[in-house]
Amino acid sequence: MGADIRLYGILDPAATPGADLASLAHLAAKGGVTLLQYRDKLAEGRVMVERARAILGALSGTGVPLLINDRLDVALVAGAQGVHLGQADILPHDARAQLGPSAIIGRTLTNEAHIAALPHEPVDYGCIGGVFTTGNKTNANPPIGLDGLGRLLRLAREAAPRLPLGAIAGINEANAAQVITTGADGIAVIGAIFVRPDPLAAAQALRRIVDGALSLRAREPVS
Repeated sequence: MGADIRLYGILDPAATPGADLASLAHLAAKGGVTLLQYRDKLAEGRVMVERARAILGALSGTGVPLLINDRLDVALVAGAQGVHLGQADILPHDARAQLGPSAIIGRTLTNEAHIAALPHEPVDYGCIGGVFTTGNKTNANPPIGLDGLGRLLRLAREAAPRLPLGAIAGINEANAAQVITTGADGIAVIGAIFVRPDPLAAAQALRRIVDGALSLRAREPVS
């Protein structure tokens, strides 16, 4: 079904200790985020459900969906709009069977094997990473950079031509336009919004950059 991944905000308590996630979600949505994910590697399931419900309440009426990272059980109990799945998580087919056809299911992509599997997975977007160095997640492999991103994007477009494809890791105001110019349909960020002094203004600035780069790319002649 596809998903609007132009500006994909990831809420992670580890990156914003002590912050109210629901308030951050509200500011991000007001600033132009098109999709939100709640990622929490430390909290127990019950706490995650409580936090997810608070975030959903803050997003009510905004039209911005909330996905849960990894935890299908939390998404189901809290009533989130979908899940984002890493390659070590449950299979997308199993998530789809539980969540139904209208849910949004995203997939982490880091190499050619992951991309080769895309045509056989019931996912709504893919997110390629890690593009740049980031302090918000420990990656086993070095950053792929813009060249690596471009190569994986080309392979993914061949494998799944209509699937929205985003990019993640170390993306901010300084490099977001380059990421879009390289071919990504959107950017996934944590620090570039949620650790800024003014998350609302940060989201607005990133949304302008992304929309501007997408508009420019659409006007370029097809080679």
